[in-house]
Amino acid sequence: MSPVGQRKRHESAVAHVSGTAVYTDDQREPAGMLSLFPVISPHVKATITKLDVSPALGVDGCVTVLTAADVPGENNTGVIVRDEVLLPTDEVSYYGQVVAWAVGETEAAAREAAAKIVVEYEPLPAVKTVKEAIAANSYHSDPQFIRRGDPDAVIAQSEHSFTGEVEIGGQDHFYLETQTSWAVPDGEGNLQVFASTQHPSETQHIVARILGLPSNRVVCTCLRMGGAFGGKESQANPFASAAALATYKTGRPARCRLRRHHDMLITGKRHGFLGEYRVGFDGDGHITAMKATLTADGGWSLDLSPPVLARAMLHVDNAYYIPNLVVEGRIAKTNRVSNTAYRGFGGPQGMIVIEEVCDRIARTLNLPPDLVRERNFYHGTGATSTTHYDQEIVDNRIARVWQEAQDSSNYLARRAAIAAFNETSPHKKRGLAITPVKFGISFNKVMYNQAGALVLIYTDGSIQLNHGGTEMGQGLHTKMLQVAAKALGVNLDRIRMMHTSTDKVPNTSATAASSGSDLNGQAVKNACETLRDRLAGVAVRMLNLDAPEDMVFEDDWIYCRTYPSARIAFDEVVQQTYSERISLSATGFYRTPNIFWDPKLGKGRPFYYFAYGSAVSEVEVDGFTGTFKLRQVDIVHDVGESINPLVDRGQIEGGFVQGMGWLTMEELVWDDEGRLRTFAPSTYKIPTISEVPEQFTVHLLERAAQDGVIYGSKAVGEPPFMLAMSVREAIRAAVAAFGNADYVPLGLPATPEATLWAIEAVKAATPQGQPVEVVS
Repeated sequence: MSPVGQRKRHESAVAHVSGTAVYTDDQREPAGMLSLFPVISPHVKATITKLDVSPALGVDGCVTVLTAADVPGENNTGVIVRDEVLLPTDEVSYYGQVVAWAVGETEAAAREAAAKIVVEYEPLPAVKTVKEAIAANSYHSDPQFIRRGDPDAVIAQSEHSFTGEVEIGGQDHFYLETQTSWAVPDGEGNLQVFASTQHPSETQHIVARILGLPSNRVVCTCLRMGGAFGGKESQANPFASAAALATYKTGRPARCRLRRHHDMLITGKRHGFLGEYRVGFDGDGHITAMKATLTADGGWSLDLSPPVLARAMLHVDNAYYIPNLVVEGRIAKTNRVSNTAYRGFGGPQGMIVIEEVCDRIARTLNLPPDLVRERNFYHGTGATSTTHYDQEIVDNRIARVWQEAQDSSNYLARRAAIAAFNETSPHKKRGLAITPVKFGISFNKVMYNQAGALVLIYTDGSIQLNHGGTEMGQGLHTKMLQVAAKALGVNLDRIRMMHTSTDKVPNTSATAASSGSDLNGQAVKNACETLRDRLAGVAVRMLNLDAPEDMVFEDDWIYCRTYPSARIAFDEVVQQTYSERISLSATGFYRTPNIFWDPKLGKGRPFYYFAYGSAVSEVEVDGFTGTFKLRQVDIVHDVGESINPLVDRGQIEGGFVQGMGWLTMEELVWDDEGRLRTFAPSTYKIPTISEVPEQFTVHLLERAAQDGVIYGSKAVGEPPFMLAMSVREAIRAAVAAFGNADYVPLGLPATPEATLWAIEAVKAATPQGQPVEVVS
């Protein structure tokens, strides 16, 4: 039986649940390990007028203090633009920015020393919100545009039109393992970095930049991560650099491990957005034109904001054909944390805008929102199946996942039952919603769509597997083991997955953009096929045959396809291959074909394919408290031909719940001074098991193999996150049932407070004495 397509448990599942999985800070400490503790800015923006570290050096156990003056190389960790200093010299740009690092024999000593460091500031005027940035014309870069048609002219002649805006909140990554890095010197001027990073190659390069070393003097290894979600793609670099700087200065190994509140204060989040729109539509709910402006809160430095904004602009259509569409994108420069990658990478923020529009059209016309959505789907061929950036949707599965979700959830009957319930329940209302997802798969920047692998076969037949992807709990390593086992025709238990390391596979791309399995899977398969071809050439000679192309590798045997009794054990062929002095190691490489993007024109084929899904959610909202209960979720999701259905289901369920958290409860709150106040689990709420409904059904789309990808599978990391839009839309439907309004303004996140305000707005918009007419 092929290992691909089987429900295999996560390769580290037992280690995870037994507590034996080794993360960066669980390793056996090298002798003389030092610990770092940060000194952070209490101001949103200020000039540093004094920095005196001498009191800290008098603390027992304090070894040194790191400041900008200690950086031997370039004091900058910026990844696209070098605008992000590791340690400031004269000015701080956000509340929580690290000003210095105390280095101690223990964390307690470092913490005590940090408290003794004297820093004096002169506060400066700050830009605290996106709207303040817009008013001050404070942007990181020039605006970007994607254009199709002439929305201005069409809207002017449209039967109906409206304008609006939606403020979209950010989201903390809240990974279980906070940012953690070790730096260990080898005594010969080289450095081994162990980091909880999604991008070991970039961490390697940034550390080398800070220390003024060539990259070959730094090896970065990622054992595994306790969650990441994009928060360790670029944001791991400053902390690895701080640990490396401590090692460089002292000659001793050093660790940088953030406490939870420091992690939440210092690191970037999902970008908050302001979405502004102007829309024209006809009496049947067809969108004829839209102009949208998306302004992302980039924070104090650029980080990965340009590609995040680009993906938001590319997904402002979601699953809908809009014949005339212009989207403008801006990156606001504010005095907040430098916002960064997060699951969906801007796609969710773009989709929120069009889903807001669809619901508003439906309520304006007194039509069911699901009908309006369905009427606007991409369909057919030609223009109606071509995106606003000129990419044709060649394998459109939107209508298919939509119909299967409706059928499997008994949608129409439940909609009628909920309408009947709402008529007799004055203080609690239920809502039902279905929303689609169309999500493009590939890195926005074409050059990142490549991967490498290294496979080693030993003379006893055991195998080591290396690839450039990192494991953060998502199951990538599990899938790569299955890919290698199938490609070599061996059992899984003879393959050992090695830690991701830059001395095994160089110049890797981040494990991000949902492309981990696509890219690394093809690279692993390529390496295994090279080895298989070498082994096949040996096997035919051992079997007195002459057609290596007829050799089948299966279940630890190698045999002839047309003469199956001619077979030989995999181990015997391996030993003979070694005896014949033929290499038993191979590298693999893959580059995604046929993708391109012109950022100036805003046109191209940026995605290799699209992933599709649809979700039906039912909620009940309490009119007195604004709280909601998620009663039922039904999902149909397109994962192609699944490599591992168990892992894929886990990703779908987890992504959905995380998306629900962003949309309904995870609220980032800054005070009037621009200081983040939600920096602990006591004030920042993520979903728990109590928020997950008992009725939670996931169907993987069947007969859905995708051409040109690893064993027909599709990406699954990010697309399910957006399925949670159905929860927000269900809450909106329930809120609408409290009155009659052609617009239901619902905050994002839809916290109980925001939901109560929405209920009040709906009631206020309903003329007194008018009966409530329910639009499901």
